[in-house]
Amino acid sequence: MFKDKVFLVLLVLGLLTIVAAAGVITVQRGNGGGESPYLKVPDQSDMIVEESVPQDTQVAVAGDSNATKNVKDEMQAVDSSKATAQKETQAAKAAADKNAAKSLALNFNDSTKMTWPVRGNVILDYSMDTTIYFPTLDQYKCNPGVVIQGDVSTPVVAPANAKVQEIGSNEEIGNYVVLNMGNKYTAVCGQLKELKVTANEYVKEGQVLGYIAEPTKYYSVEGANIFFELTHEDKAIDPLDYMQ
Repeated sequence: MFKDKVFLVLLVLGLLTIVAAAGVITVQRGNGGGESPYLKVPDQSDMIVEESVPQDTQVAVAGDSNATKNVKDEMQAVDSSKATAQKETQAAKAAADKNAAKSLALNFNDSTKMTWPVRGNVILDYSMDTTIYFPTLDQYKCNPGVVIQGDVSTPVVAPANAKVQEIGSNEEIGNYVVLNMGNKYTAVCGQLKELKVTANEYVKEGQVLGYIAEPTKYYSVEGANIFFELTHEDKAIDPLDYMQ
């Protein structure tokens, strides 16, 4: 019985010895190679950077950006130059027109013939020696000018070279322009809208002063028209004697 126990103990010790020896051999083999038993994966960070952003590509992109910026700068410079040149041209033209207008000869006289401010029928004649009938007012009275029929928004032009002496408005003839034509001759154009001239401006014969407006309440029956008056030395005279 005792021998059997001793045999079992020796058997167990032998097995333990064999297991321990096997473990030492395994560890030695692992250390003897000097390498990790795991597969080493190469570091690919550099490869990824190089492949995603090549040096040549970076240089090309930078070059394209600079080229685009230079082109934009050049285009902006050209546009600026064009705008400046256009402004200078407009300013020169305005100055030339102003100087040309100032050189207009305002020499209207009793032998001068005027352009009609608007073409149309004369519906109320000049009459300072006797009275004439005004349909809207339903009364007879003198008329210092002529009333020329026309359509609303028809252009009204300067009858002769002149300087705009006055711009005003009243109930009877609405918006009006007083023109100084020289030698103490003046003309008045009334029933206007959208005036195209200003006070003290020089205008050429045929230049647009404005447009025919809706008639005032004093001419509602007569309809749209232009009131045109001509004076010499502040005395009304018949405009038709000077019309072409």
